[in-house]
Amino acid sequence: MSVESNNQAVYRTAESVSPKHPDKICDQISDAILDAYLAKDPQARVAIEACGGHGALFLTGEVSSSELVDVKQIARRLAGDVEIIERIARQSPEIAQGVDAGGAGDQGVMIGYACTETPELLPLEYALARALNRFLYEKWPYDGKTQVTTYDGQIAAIVASFQNAPHDELAVAVRQWFAQQKYVAGDFDGISLHINPAGDWQIGGFAADAGLTGRKLAVDNYGPRIPLGGGAFSGKDATKVDRSGAYMARRVAVDYLKKFAAQEVLVRLAYAIGHDQPVEATAVVDGVEKPIAGYDLSPAGIIDKLQLARPQYEPTARYGHFGNGFAWDK
Repeated sequence: MSVESNNQAVYRTAESVSPKHPDKICDQISDAILDAYLAKDPQARVAIEACGGHGALFLTGEVSSSELVDVKQIARRLAGDVEIIERIARQSPEIAQGVDAGGAGDQGVMIGYACTETPELLPLEYALARALNRFLYEKWPYDGKTQVTTYDGQIAAIVASFQNAPHDELAVAVRQWFAQQKYVAGDFDGISLHINPAGDWQIGGFAADAGLTGRKLAVDNYGPRIPLGGGAFSGKDATKVDRSGAYMARRVAVDYLKKFAAQEVLVRLAYAIGHDQPVEATAVVDGVEKPIAGYDLSPAGIIDKLQLARPQYEPTARYGHFGNGFAWDK
């Protein structure tokens, strides 16, 4: 297993970005469009990518559905008054034939993970960075990023950069968060703080930078300590195992963590396009590999078990796909 031992005193760092970060805006647009199709047609095949910035948004991908959705209206709800260029086609018939037969919509390796470091069963540094970001976003609902470094289970450094947040007020808010957070104790005055380190800023979101669906994969998953497997989740219906396989891998990891009273579990599921069963299904429980049994790991089986054919995805694109109480976290 390529994850550091929980007993090691090591530095670990993870970041989080706010829902108004340009990449997250694109993720939310992709998933909002997916939700709109699924609300009308649970069997819709959807793979939508968004790229935006500086007054323009490009929507592309594939949709196969008997229903129509106003994708531009959805995009403007999240992106504002921008020029929209749309290039959306139907799913390739060569891909569709394999999916129609119940097979995976693509090849790939999906990773699931769970550990006992936090109540959400997530890595400590990742949970800290995300919790801080949420706290600050409630005060300043704009573009923003946080980053937390831990050493031996304690916070060693914090980076917080938020649009429209004056330095001194942001510093006070970070201290307030530390006093209320539930993950670690320790002395706040010993933490290395970097508050708006490039200076206070008022230009953010699409006005400051470009965004792209699927560009915050470590934020969407478990942070940089845990290896990444497949591609992005957002904008993809659950016949794409990039999404459904990753969700099922998390579910198995959570189940095995409890079943074996383990400290951490990493799950690997690997698929071949057009085939309904994984070519690998492995759980690594506290460093020991175990086969995965007792689950229907076909795309159809996963969709049924986790109820993935219903609209529910826009919220997943805001603050990560795991540890937020979704069906695959339980």
